[in-house]
Amino acid sequence: MTTYDIHISAAPLDVAQCIAGVMSPQSGGIDIFVGTVRDSTKGRKVLRLEFEAYEAMALSEMQKIAGSAAAQWPLHAMLIHHRTGALQVGDIAVIIAVSAAHRDAAFRACRYAIDTLKQTVPIWKKEVFEDGEIWVAAHP
Repeated sequence: MTTYDIHISAAPLDVAQCIAGVMSPQSGGIDIFVGTVRDSTKGRKVLRLEFEAYEAMALSEMQKIAGSAAAQWPLHAMLIHHRTGALQVGDIAVIIAVSAAHRDAAFRACRYAIDTLKQTVPIWKKEVFEDGEIWVAAHP
């Protein structure tokens, strides 16, 4: 049975805590994706990102992603944590951690989770530049 840890918060995300949250004696592999705020986009200097979420729906969609991943691959645990609010360059915006008996399942499920999250979860990102700001489409 796969366990899930789905969370949205304005508080900073902790990579070590997320890894510990999916570890188990049965797991031979843990894959983790950490999405951070980069310093530029298309040649424009980024000052910060601002994330907003329709939290109830976002949590529901994130839970669906975890359930779908567990239906496709034999997973032990999946964690999806996302930040909201204003984030500075270098801050962590999202962490996805997956544990499984074998690495292939963990890799595939982690990739599936971040790609699907960007397409379906109602979390919106505004990029704030030195010379303006823009709301970014959810798709990569």
